[in-house]
Amino acid sequence: MNDSSTTPAPRRAIRELPDELVSQIAAGEVVERPASVVRELVDNALDAGATQVTVRLLAGGVRLIAVEDDGHGIPQGELALALRRHATSKIASLADLESVATMGFRGEALAAIASVSETSLLSRPTGQASACLLDARSGELRPAARAPGTTVEVKELFFSTPARRKFLKSDATELAHCIEAVRRHALARADVGFAVWHEGRLVAQWRACCASGQIAGADALNRRIADVLGEDFIAQSLPVHHQAGPLVITGRAGLPTASRSRGDQQYSYVNGRYVRDKVLQHAARAAYEDVLHGQRQPVYALYLQIAPERVDVNVHPTKIEVRFRDSREVHQATLHALQNVLAAPRAQALAEAPAHAEPSTNYIQNRSPAPAHQAQAALIFGERAEHKVSDLQALWGAPSTPAPPTAAAVPTQPATWAPAPVAPEAPADAAAWPLGRAVAQIHGVYILAENTHGLVIVDMHAAHERIVYERLKAQIDAEQRIASQPLLLPATFAATPVEVATAETQAATLAMLGLEVTPFSARTLAVRAVPTTLAQGDAVELARNVLAELAQHEASTVVQRARDEILGTMACHGAVRANRLLTLAEMNALLRQMETTERSDQCNHGRPTWRQLSMKELDALFLRGR
Repeated sequence: MNDSSTTPAPRRAIRELPDELVSQIAAGEVVERPASVVRELVDNALDAGATQVTVRLLAGGVRLIAVEDDGHGIPQGELALALRRHATSKIASLADLESVATMGFRGEALAAIASVSETSLLSRPTGQASACLLDARSGELRPAARAPGTTVEVKELFFSTPARRKFLKSDATELAHCIEAVRRHALARADVGFAVWHEGRLVAQWRACCASGQIAGADALNRRIADVLGEDFIAQSLPVHHQAGPLVITGRAGLPTASRSRGDQQYSYVNGRYVRDKVLQHAARAAYEDVLHGQRQPVYALYLQIAPERVDVNVHPTKIEVRFRDSREVHQATLHALQNVLAAPRAQALAEAPAHAEPSTNYIQNRSPAPAHQAQAALIFGERAEHKVSDLQALWGAPSTPAPPTAAAVPTQPATWAPAPVAPEAPADAAAWPLGRAVAQIHGVYILAENTHGLVIVDMHAAHERIVYERLKAQIDAEQRIASQPLLLPATFAATPVEVATAETQAATLAMLGLEVTPFSARTLAVRAVPTTLAQGDAVELARNVLAELAQHEASTVVQRARDEILGTMACHGAVRANRLLTLAEMNALLRQMETTERSDQCNHGRPTWRQLSMKELDALFLRGR
């Protein structure tokens, strides 16, 4: 008895596929869901010079997608041609393809959409007496009424391919994807107004922030970002402007404290085109790696301007992927653009912000003499650790600004309960200290300081950890290697051929990391030296991890990551521990160092190092003024 599963299928003759079937196959690459249609039609509207784009939807775009614009329009004689495959006005030669400056160029979208839906084109170019309506299914062309511009209606999406329609989600989910598609366009074109209607209701609208055809400046871009992503995004982000040769990167980078659990607010644009590019994503993640906690995801809106011939946009039918001619150049430019923004301590911006004008909040400038018991409390806090001011340089390093007079006023004799001198007033330039003046320490963990805005709370271990970490990085950059310690007995382990080959070819890189890994036999490696700070750790596990990284990634990336991880361990062990009582002088020295240390707003594990509580927030806690 023959098994039908093993019976060879009869040979079929090779033949050309019908044009309609070819279009439906192509539609599978271009049209994934209603949002794909919205993206393609809005691309065409923008290429036509539209200043206002309106999207109307029914049933999340499944029953109807109508995109209206006020662009140049399509002449009557070209309407039928617009629906044919690979018919476009964007390019005419290979040279045009290699320097595409428009959103669309492949000439596939309208033909693909028309093959899986009921599509009609209504268009009137400027100067034409009336509009013309073309039915894509029947080919009927008739006059109609419309202002200059174009309307594309797509009804009953995937009606001719019911299997594809079954994969669509609920109307609410498809609507959300459609709105997101328009949102991505809105973030890139501040000079264009966008509106999305669903079932007759306006569900999203973004008005133009600058004149048509005008390049959006920083103010217009910030207004559009605020309209699309919210005012909180502007408040919790920093402006980016970086130029590296022919590359210009602008936009906004979110603060580490504004990170999210998902990467749903990461917008990257190349010459105005929204892209999902691994080079840009990896560069952004690497820039935030030092300041994010755990698996948190950064938020950003970055706009990369690059010569069109230096980027290939003809990589994928959806045009959402690109390929750079020099990906390393783009990666380094993006990395440095974000690193430079994140490196500046946020405390410097705090010093430039105006303080509250209410009389009750101006405590530093108009400080009244402190009661005797407050002065005694400050005296006790200042002496408990029994450190001299001269010892600060050894502990924190020389502060960038002189220690405040209150630090020098700390006496050296034991504290008593006798009346103490009144604490002196803050100097006239106290406002120059963004993190303010230390006043106390809580449970040997937190430092309390007052500045012109209110109360500053500092996690002293996290803050000192960042300071030590940045100093170690500066030292290793100067010396180009990490100090290592030979092991008394080499640690051997059975290695794979890849690990043996990596150890042999990357010996110099391993030495820079403080590791010495040499072949012990054909299938065995020996770890003979490890970084000094990790001498007590598992040498074999460390060697295996580093070799695995070196085998998968570029040596420079692994060196940077491994170096930072090792230095982070050193900084954590070298930072001041909790329950250590500090003098006021030591606290103030730490605050001054934080104000001048890069990335001092987070420790190298991504935890925040300080928090500001304004006088308004403090008053609200105690219902003052109510």
